[in-house]
Amino acid sequence: MTPSQVEPSAYLLDVREPDEWAAGHAPGAHHLPMMEVPARIAEIPADTEVVVVCRSGGRSGQVVSYLMGNGWDNVHNLDGGMLGWAAAGRDVVDESGQPARVL
Repeated sequence: MTPSQVEPSAYLLDVREPDEWAAGHAPGAHHLPMMEVPARIAEIPADTEVVVVCRSGGRSGQVVSYLMGNGWDNVHNLDGGMLGWAAAGRDVVDESGQPARVL
């Protein structure tokens, strides 16, 4: 799924590490580091579109495969990750008031 295909109603799941998240993420995204997904899988909705994002698409692709293997059929990988998101002109924000960037 390309950044322009992500609907505002989608549940954007950011699986990057805390330092990557803090530097900049998509507005309204939900942070769940990749290594915590198995323990926190119940937090991921099964009844709405879920778009998984990392820096460039590799880690999020692994999470999508994992979720699909566990019964989720509503998950998509964000092509190009946050790098692609930013390059497509989509908003990137951080929590500290500093200029947001993708690590």
